[in-house]
Amino acid sequence: MEPKKEIIKENESMFKKPWLQSVLGISAILLIAGSLLFYKIISSRISIDQSLVSAPVILIGPENAGILEEVYVKAGDQVTAGQVLARVGGEVLSAKVAGIVIEVNNTPGQVFNPIAGAAVVKMIDPAELRIVGTIKENDGLSEIHVGDPVAFTVDAFSGMNYVGVVDSIAPTSKESGLAFSISDKREVKEFEIKVKYDVAAHPEFKNGMSAKMWVYKKITK
Repeated sequence: MEPKKEIIKENESMFKKPWLQSVLGISAILLIAGSLLFYKIISSRISIDQSLVSAPVILIGPENAGILEEVYVKAGDQVTAGQVLARVGGEVLSAKVAGIVIEVNNTPGQVFNPIAGAAVVKMIDPAELRIVGTIKENDGLSEIHVGDPVAFTVDAFSGMNYVGVVDSIAPTSKESGLAFSISDKREVKEFEIKVKYDVAAHPEFKNGMSAKMWVYKKITK
């Protein structure tokens, strides 16, 4: 018998061995199970790429019109509740809650009018930081609910994964600034999803950092 034929015969006999058939069968089952699991995970989550770490901005300005006399803080300062921040005319402006100053309008001599809504100091409360994402109404918005588990990443910390839960879903869409026309294609509205996470465990997250989130849909029977 020629050597080539002997090799082919040996290979054929090897594949007929019970132990090898078992290994191949188990491998095929694991491959199929893995594929099904991967599909289930992908189909049970909603990706929201347009996300960021954000907290509501607190505007601090005078109740009465007056001239800005002094400012006692600068952007980046951490302040305590009740701390004096600035003085406009005879009015003292103080922080209502503890937080971080993110912007200061420090132009002594400038006139501030409460009717105009101008703020002398802008700050945030770190405890109110959330992962805020924007999703189009036709990208799975109806399948997202408060309390849904969320996995997210923050661009500044590549390779790290974090968890949270859906804290709120905006009741109204974001303003697009586009004028509606019946002759144009209907505009797709966008809504904000806010995700709560353990703020105390992640002091490294800063207001305005870019993020990405995956909302895992609840499995209904």
